[in-house]
Amino acid sequence: MLLEDGSIFEGNQRGAFHETACEVVFNTSMTGYLEVLTDPSYAGQGVVMTYPMIGNYGISREDFESLRLQPCALIVHELCDKPSNFRCTQPLEEILLEFNIPCICNVDTRAVVKKLREKGTMRGVITDNISNMPRLMDVISSFKQIRLVESVSIEQSMTFGMENTGHSVALLDCGTLNNLQQALVSRGCKVTLYPSFTTAQEIMAGKHDGLMLSSGPGDPAHNADIIKEIKKLYDLSLPTFGVGLGHQLMALATGGKTQKMEQGHRGTNYPVKFLNQDKTYITAQNHGYMVSAEGLPENAEINCINVNDKTVEGIVYHGKPVVTVQFYPSASPGVQGTAFLFDRFITMMEDGQYND
Repeated sequence: MLLEDGSIFEGNQRGAFHETACEVVFNTSMTGYLEVLTDPSYAGQGVVMTYPMIGNYGISREDFESLRLQPCALIVHELCDKPSNFRCTQPLEEILLEFNIPCICNVDTRAVVKKLREKGTMRGVITDNISNMPRLMDVISSFKQIRLVESVSIEQSMTFGMENTGHSVALLDCGTLNNLQQALVSRGCKVTLYPSFTTAQEIMAGKHDGLMLSSGPGDPAHNADIIKEIKKLYDLSLPTFGVGLGHQLMALATGGKTQKMEQGHRGTNYPVKFLNQDKTYITAQNHGYMVSAEGLPENAEINCINVNDKTVEGIVYHGKPVVTVQFYPSASPGVQGTAFLFDRFITMMEDGQYND
């Protein structure tokens, strides 16, 4: 793996190995590599797993968070060939081959992460031939992440929980996770998943009780058309709950700003403090951009911050039934401490306001 600063990290090729340019990021989760690999927010990225052994409990397709593997590449220290778990149906490398994902193992991932922490997220290229360094540096410099949301969104709407008699929720798919709609369906909601290009008029025609803005990949500012439609829905006061990229898109739709982070937050152990509760919860996150605290509209109250770096993690828009969070309120595996936010969303659809 060659990084844009000229650093080279050697390993052994695995998976569907082929030369691939990507943005190189790292994830600090000890478990959940399958959920990481199927999270659409990793589109356009090569993921370095900090935990040294990956693949030890194999693959269970029931744990997929989307229909396919999403990153450009996987970089690990050790790739386990003989998984052991009663739910395992196949080893990790088999699905890397199935979805054409290149992998490098036996990499000094600790050194890679130290480099990324020092210099920030970098572009890189996975290759088996470094004889022509000028060409590879050209490949890296020309790599761009474009139309990522469109690449991971569904093309036609679909409905989940048809038998439910609770609230009707429109879920805008900017790269959603399966656990988001499952969290709503399990609470009695009927959820209609809409493609990212759906207009505000089409969503309002569905006569839904509320709107959920999903997580997703890339720079939120690249989604100008989606932001315009979200602004229309905001003006119509449709009860809205935004997560991840949805949190960032709502901020941009209301006049706020976003900015790229040096390393981003990617893992399952990020502490978030709810200021009005004076409580801190451990959360799962996956994002490389953040909402700026400066420039938010007057009615926007920052109600959650990251304990580590004080970045914005949640916003309540007073006077509007709108609340957004940067983290995943219901994550697999493990972190469920903030799942109560789904219950508050349901209450908000009933009362027309968010109660902290």
